[in-house]
Amino acid sequence: MLVMTAVLAKAGLAGEPSQERQSTLRNMLNHDCGACHGLTLKGGLGPALLPEVLAGKPDDFLISTILNGREGTAMPPWQPFMNRDEAAWLVGVLRKPEH
Repeated sequence: MLVMTAVLAKAGLAGEPSQERQSTLRNMLNHDCGACHGLTLKGGLGPALLPEVLAGKPDDFLISTILNGREGTAMPPWQPFMNRDEAAWLVGVLRKPEH
């Protein structure tokens, strides 16, 4: 069982990303997402990504938006660069008052 958990964690299928991957995802959030959503995520070309703005939006909606983009907008799909667990982790980061 311990071996299976280690294999799933390494494959990114067991919840929270590794510390190294978290660092990469935070960098993407700050630079790639920040390019459109503002470097402080208060909005720009894209809407603000602040906890109070995201409060009424379900996690599944936000995860789907990250992974699949938004047709008819400048929001691209990020699925080539992250998996569902990583997108869910980013949503959790965005929901925290200070990230």
